[in-house]
Amino acid sequence: MLDIQLLRTDLENVAKRLSTRRFILDTAHFQRLVMQRGSIRTDTQKLEEERNHISKLIGQLRGAGHDPDDEAIGGFFPEIQKNSDQLKEAKKRLSEIEEELQQLLEVIPNLPHDSVPEGGNETDNREVRRWGTPRKFESDFAVKDHVAIGEDLGLLDFETAAKLSGTRFSLMQGGLARLHRALTQFMLDTHTQEHGYTETYVPYLVTAESLYGTGQLPKFEEDLFVVPHGEQGNYYLIPTSEVPLTNIVRDRIIALESLPIKLTAHTPCFRSEAGSYGKDTRGLIRQHQFDKVELVQIVHPQKSYEALEELTGHAEKILQKLELPYRVMALCTGDMGFSAAKTYDIEVWLPAQNVYREISSCSNCEAFQARRMKARFRNEKGRPELLHTLNGSGLAVGRTLVAVLENCQNADGSVSIPEALQPYMGGLDRLTAQSKE
Repeated sequence: MLDIQLLRTDLENVAKRLSTRRFILDTAHFQRLVMQRGSIRTDTQKLEEERNHISKLIGQLRGAGHDPDDEAIGGFFPEIQKNSDQLKEAKKRLSEIEEELQQLLEVIPNLPHDSVPEGGNETDNREVRRWGTPRKFESDFAVKDHVAIGEDLGLLDFETAAKLSGTRFSLMQGGLARLHRALTQFMLDTHTQEHGYTETYVPYLVTAESLYGTGQLPKFEEDLFVVPHGEQGNYYLIPTSEVPLTNIVRDRIIALESLPIKLTAHTPCFRSEAGSYGKDTRGLIRQHQFDKVELVQIVHPQKSYEALEELTGHAEKILQKLELPYRVMALCTGDMGFSAAKTYDIEVWLPAQNVYREISSCSNCEAFQARRMKARFRNEKGRPELLHTLNGSGLAVGRTLVAVLENCQNADGSVSIPEALQPYMGGLDRLTAQSKE
């Protein structure tokens, strides 16, 4: 959430910067609400002062020996009733105005950092760097996509998954299921042993308060899976472990010496994909349920952009160890997520599509989430100050599996297992149809 004081003092500039994100701020509506709130606050203060003045006069009369039934005191009762009615109405109206103002603030996205390229969609994203060289397959080698590879090996079954749960689900068996697990363990080991993250086990069901804190609610409720829970209200299946990990610091004041906080978790992620009808319906790219190893950093505001570069590098290291070619893209203003001030997308090479596809998104949210969560730290002067939060995929396991299958496929239909993963596969160096046992 943006700082309301920034909106009040620099509204025109804020609106201009938000417009680069394809968000049009209704400045007139905002100003009207702020003016109405100010006016009602003034009226409320005057009514309270009037009430206090009458109470003081009645107290003086009582101190002088007047009985409450005396006309001198009783004469104030109509005035007291009128004041009470007006004050009650003013407070009700103030509450309504503040709620409307809060609802407006809740749907305003974060301001883009000055270094973010301006643009309307993904075509305006800028390439920052590339790593690795895409493999050149022999001319007589018919390159297959991951669906064909997995199904031909008898290890990937979308038909049975659809029978169990409908579309956008998958069923893996044997060596492929083990490879999926191996990727997860490899990622966690790398991030905890080499990059300094603390492995964390988190709930897969969260409350609305947690999703509000990281910005998924109220704006993106249609993308979430809701689990009714009787009188206690709804739970939500997590769309990413960014939600529970980041909310660990909600409503807390962190000691300065505890920063930075670096957390990682492996969880399933659940997304209804409400806004992606018809996109990537084939295969593992866009599923209702998928696994991801998440990276979250909670840092000092002065160090968050340094942390963004570091976190992005940690995600890149996984692809480098797997020897998978990729590129890093700086997202433009019109392509960033709601809570992000700056985002790098890491895109891995997929030979069957002959394109780079997103496998990780690493974002600095600055104080946007912290303001919603009331997550603070004591700064160098001992005063509470909002933290900065960052998150990124380190990596999406299913999409990494796709990249391994396609980049490491062989002419005989088998898949070579990257050397970094072989210790996690019991020394197995190749997936074949016999890997089903």
